[in-house]
Amino acid sequence: MCDFAALLLVWSLNSIYWEGESCAGAGKRNRGTAKMAAFTTLDDVDLAGKRVLVRVDINVPIMDGRVSDDTRIRAIVPTVRKIIDAGGIPILIAHFGRPKGQPSPELSLEQLCAPLAQAIGAPLKFSKAVHPSGAYADVAALQPGEVLLLENIRFNPGEEANDPEFAEQLAELGNVFVNDAFSASHRAHASTVGIAKLLPAVAGRQMEAELTALEKALATPQRPVIAVVGGAKVSTKLDLLANLMNKVDQIIIGGGMANTFLAAQGKPVGKSLCEHDLLDTARDIMAKASAAKCELVLPLDVVIAREFAPNAPHETVAADSCPADAMILDAGPASIEDICRRFESARTIVWNGPLGAFELQPFNAATYTAARKAGELAKAGRLMAVAGGGDTVAALNACGAADNFTYVSTAGGAFLEWLEGKTLPGVAALQNR
Repeated sequence: MCDFAALLLVWSLNSIYWEGESCAGAGKRNRGTAKMAAFTTLDDVDLAGKRVLVRVDINVPIMDGRVSDDTRIRAIVPTVRKIIDAGGIPILIAHFGRPKGQPSPELSLEQLCAPLAQAIGAPLKFSKAVHPSGAYADVAALQPGEVLLLENIRFNPGEEANDPEFAEQLAELGNVFVNDAFSASHRAHASTVGIAKLLPAVAGRQMEAELTALEKALATPQRPVIAVVGGAKVSTKLDLLANLMNKVDQIIIGGGMANTFLAAQGKPVGKSLCEHDLLDTARDIMAKASAAKCELVLPLDVVIAREFAPNAPHETVAADSCPADAMILDAGPASIEDICRRFESARTIVWNGPLGAFELQPFNAATYTAARKAGELAKAGRLMAVAGGGDTVAALNACGAADNFTYVSTAGGAFLEWLEGKTLPGVAALQNR
């Protein structure tokens, strides 16, 4: 068993991150070696008079020249304001899009200067230099209270290659490094890993909140723990399911993934999205989950239609009664009721992936209803609800449940890899420092 006294001690310092297998709770055995590694935060370093390099994620969507969702911009404000208020000078490092090491005018970060300055509430300057050496003069001209945004870091091939020389040139721009981009920390790049080896490296407010929430959700959770895993394909969630079945008490499976599991049980799925080549894999997952005393929860009834379109004619049938000419597009009302009932007795919910074709009405019913239920319970203090992933966040925002969740991760791939139990290079770099 794990040493819970040691866990509580580190937790009291607000600097915990858990790697590897979790300490099992009621009915779950410890299935691996638990490793802890502390990281420092903005509160642990003197920022006065320091040039502070801050890796942020402001890779926001832009439509018609305007930011259509500023969630990631707003998320970095606490870190930047803390640095300014402590007498430091923030120098922001960020990527935008996938320029593949080549400058591209449409992917320049200059277009984000106005919304950034407005959100931060401080004068913001922009360095057009593609190479760090070209930004030295811009850095030297900074005054206290000002913020500098560097050009898209991925314009330089040294970033994604984690080139040591490039990292050294970046490090020369500052005195302290702050990683506030959990969503970019699953990549071993110069601005997430290389620079952390060269300067005092700490976690920003967003990174700190992310790691604290994720640690609490799976490493030291209150039980019962329910994971909601949805999406189109089982093949993209194999590592996730393998990791979660040893950590949670129930896994609710939805979306196209559920069709593959229903088919593996011999139930007809008609023309539904289904990975028929993975039926043996699905059966193996079910067997392993049973051995781990983790209940896999599949739909009891389903909503079917003959076409994939908004408001297509539809009906509800039992999960084993999908006609050959129909496709399953959502979980049915009995399934929704069952999920909400399970939430009532849960203490922790971890959510990744929708339960149906939530982009199309009325096939968003299961996702929206379950999300609102989880949010209501979290808001009432009855459980902790953590969610992440692009489609998941979009669904929670669309149905108005996001603000009620305990924590909604802005990360996509990094959130999924953390749930899969993988080591994130950017986080490990902070721990090693």
